[in-house]
Amino acid sequence: QVQLVESGGGLVQAGGSLRLSCAASGRSFSNYAVGWFRQAPGKEREFVSAITWSGGSTYSANSVKGRFTISRDNAKNLVYLQMNSLKPEDTAVYYCAVPLRAGSLSGSYYSPYNYDYWGQGTQVTVSS
Repeated sequence: QVQLVESGGGLVQAGGSLRLSCAASGRSFSNYAVGWFRQAPGKEREFVSAITWSGGSTYSANSVKGRFTISRDNAKNLVYLQMNSLKPEDTAVYYCAVPLRAGSLSGSYYSPYNYDYWGQGTQVTVSS
């Protein structure tokens, strides 16, 4: 079992930046892919970004490319989501997630159904 805890959310003006962190406890997730998803009120959970277990490859939704950067520090058991040039439409609860198995993800990095463990989420609110 792994527990994930997101932090770093808050209220920011449009154009501002935030850095979200995802911390794991219960086991190291240095050998696991990690994804970030978000869910706005009344909307489905959507993919934001993901990183392979090695950190060698990253994936991002078109809506955040060029603005958000995912990275990981396996020595600290942390994954980050640096969010720059934030827009009001980025307002949502942000979740990090990991799959059940270590190594390369067996399915699409973009699908929430391929992730098994989720954090409780952190609220990001971008004011116009």
